[in-house]
Amino acid sequence: MKTITFNELRKIKDSLPDGSMHRIADELNISVETVRNFFGGHNFVNGQSVGIHLEPGPDGGLVMLDDTTVLEKALQILKESQPATEEEPQQEEA
Repeated sequence: MKTITFNELRKIKDSLPDGSMHRIADELNISVETVRNFFGGHNFVNGQSVGIHLEPGPDGGLVMLDDTTVLEKALQILKESQPATEEEPQQEEA
């Protein structure tokens, strides 16, 4: 089980590039609504419960995650979307 603040979870969601919810759903073979429920949505008609437990507190409260698969996939997508941090060496002019 992993614990994260609700605000941290929302920040990850808000940082994802367009189309990420669909990509996560496709890669994990779950519905898009289930992915959205993981990030705080409440559509249990078209999506399933995702094993998150909320506790009131600072930073939007604490979220205890039974299964971190969706979070790990979101973090992977964020990492892929980050520009490379290594700078190419500059060539000296002769």
